[in-house]
Amino acid sequence: MTDASVTDEVTKAVGECARAAKDTAFSLATADDTAIDTALRAMAGRLTARRDTVLAANAEDVASARADGMSAGLLDRLTITDERLTAMAEQLRLLADAPHPARSVPVSTLPGGLRLVERRRPVGVIGANYEARPNVTVDVASQLVKSRNAGVLRTGAAALGSARCLLEEVIRPALDEAGIDPGVIQLVPRAEREAAAALVRLPALVPLVILRGSGETTRSLSTEAATHGVRTMAHADGGGVLYVDREADPETVRSLVADSLDRLGVCNRLNLLLIHDEVYDSLWPVVSEAVGQRGVRPSLPPHDHPVGYEWALDAEHEATVTVARVGGPGEAVTLANEETSGLAAGIATENAATAEAFFDAYRGTGVFWNAPTRLLDGFKLLGVPETGINLDNVPGPRGPVTYTDLSVRQYAVLPEGG
Repeated sequence: MTDASVTDEVTKAVGECARAAKDTAFSLATADDTAIDTALRAMAGRLTARRDTVLAANAEDVASARADGMSAGLLDRLTITDERLTAMAEQLRLLADAPHPARSVPVSTLPGGLRLVERRRPVGVIGANYEARPNVTVDVASQLVKSRNAGVLRTGAAALGSARCLLEEVIRPALDEAGIDPGVIQLVPRAEREAAAALVRLPALVPLVILRGSGETTRSLSTEAATHGVRTMAHADGGGVLYVDREADPETVRSLVADSLDRLGVCNRLNLLLIHDEVYDSLWPVVSEAVGQRGVRPSLPPHDHPVGYEWALDAEHEATVTVARVGGPGEAVTLANEETSGLAAGIATENAATAEAFFDAYRGTGVFWNAPTRLLDGFKLLGVPETGINLDNVPGPRGPVTYTDLSVRQYAVLPEGG
């Protein structure tokens, strides 16, 4: 079969999923709160009841990826452990218990006996492209259901078996049990990369696509989407920054460094460590020990890479953290603003005024004082799963995006008594 024929088949498959999602979207848009939350609780129950089936499907994906030479960090992302599955189920239950946003909010009265109301409406169909993270299948699907949006999910070849199992054994049966058309959540059945590009070219069917994954791929898809009139929430780059101030407590520094490197293949891990010149030599033994305990290699000056280089995206060198000296918080925050993605930055200090100045100067999505950037996660911060982390510097959802962000405003003008 020619490359053109494969591309045509993939495009057709994505289009069929998008049309099926749009045709059934009304089932979610008109569902009441009880039906939505019943579906989410049923997902949690089925995830637990079908534990062995889900873990077996995931084990096949992991074994295949390992045989293909996948890096340790990416294998970690791909793996659903028994503990992680239990956490996934608990997150679904918490999401079911989370309040639904008001669907109609009074704004003001208008001349002529009229009143203005702001209504929240579902987008309709939202797409999601993500790589080898099968738990994201549940995270995104549950957020879409809670926000009453149909969805088209596309994951890479490594996680497709796990995603398919989660859809068929957990998500769709739970929707059916709650009286919601199970077709509202679609999974693209093709593993080819062309499927991701096809998903961002359907403005009439899928006007918004959530993009998660490696930097270059996500940036390319964002550009492709823009040329076709599709809006995106894109999370292309990450990497946490920690600035160690001259008034930092050594034990706090030790804890922050170690806690920020517990997982290396995630976006909110410690990526760039900036240490004040005045305490660099005295604190280096503490930092070196904490880094070494995690099996991570420090990249020291002079660097042969950009200072903000994201190690989580480097399969061969992900167990690395960049270390640099700085003259103070001003230089540190400038590097964080100008040389990194703007995901998250933290400061280790016992001086409240220094911390406040750092907070005021940093422009990124999350800022932390004596706390690890690993906390920049929808569930850890907000108590519900996230669809991703949006880093845009324009009005709109920013930071961890949850179900409360997946709606559009509609203004309604009504008679006073209507």
